[in-house]
Amino acid sequence: MFRSLIWFIYFWLYQLGAYPKLKKADRLVLKEQVGERDAMVIPEVQRWSHKLLKLAGCQVELIGSEHLLKDQPVLYVSNHQGNFDIPILLAYLPGAKGFVAKDSIEKMPLVSRWMKHMHCVFMDRDNLRQSAAAINEGIRNIKSGTSMVIFPEGTRSHDGELLEFKPGALKLGTKPAAPIIPVTINGSIAMMPKGSLAIHPSKVVVTIHPAILPEAYTGMDTTELSEQVKGIIQSAF
Repeated sequence: MFRSLIWFIYFWLYQLGAYPKLKKADRLVLKEQVGERDAMVIPEVQRWSHKLLKLAGCQVELIGSEHLLKDQPVLYVSNHQGNFDIPILLAYLPGAKGFVAKDSIEKMPLVSRWMKHMHCVFMDRDNLRQSAAAINEGIRNIKSGTSMVIFPEGTRSHDGELLEFKPGALKLGTKPAAPIIPVTINGSIAMMPKGSLAIHPSKVVVTIHPAILPEAYTGMDTTELSEQVKGIIQSAF
């Protein structure tokens, strides 16, 4: 319990301490200096994520880093075991990357502003029109050079096992014809099980699989591609 208390105190104290940097990011956007904003925000968020993982007692083993494509935007497709999946991927995936996140997170003060500066998009899965708009925003992000991360299960797993993928989730990668990189996260469910706020130290294995290039999935329908990606993610459990 003490670890959890320290973690949450640090989480919110950081938000207050980093507020001047957040305001600077706001000003850079107003001045249309987006490149300068990204150059400040990306390393700042990565440092913060590494600190959050360290305080939580999370040991990450990264497998397959040679499969990362650092010179072009991609769609990362990952399973979703727990709340720590996002800081894990922020810390260990390179460059600018936005997440497709639940719209409820947009209501979190300060955090949502950092996420918007990271090119995250917020999705209301109960609203088809808004969901389509969020996917289209993510597609524009990829076309403009920012990688995106999606959890196609749509929610965290209760037991760590893969859930069914939401239909059409991979359009985020196929519409801009981006490489799709499957990612397997194994072990993060033990850190903070769904429905609990208690943090438990754990080892987490993150496996980066080889990219599926556009020429490999051209002609596939969404269901076929989803099943292929799901099978690749499942293979590293």
